[in-house]
Amino acid sequence: MPIDLDEVIQAHSHWKTHLKKAIEAGKCNHSVLDVADEHQCTFGQWLDSPTGKSLPHYNDIAEMHRTFHKEAAHILRLALQGNKEEALENMKLGSHFNQLTAKLVNKLAEIKDAGHG
Repeated sequence: MPIDLDEVIQAHSHWKTHLKKAIEAGKCNHSVLDVADEHQCTFGQWLDSPTGKSLPHYNDIAEMHRTFHKEAAHILRLALQGNKEEALENMKLGSHFNQLTAKLVNKLAEIKDAGHG
């Protein structure tokens, strides 16, 4: 199962935009449960494959990816409940979500540079 890591990096980076739109609109095309499930996205499915599981530091990468989805789902839940200020607070520079996004994107770039994707 080949994967385009550039697309994966872009998709995970764009979650900030998706979440900000959801916060403003109070609605989203994705459900909280779908966002929370790290196995639904293309990278999660690849990570579950034998190729993904053979990555160096697989457990760390899988945990980082799981935590990213969990935090994105938390922010989406806040947005859908109308808690705009709290949702925005959870996304601001230096927030846990912001740090997770940066770490995950950097890790994906490392995987790509190492020739794994």
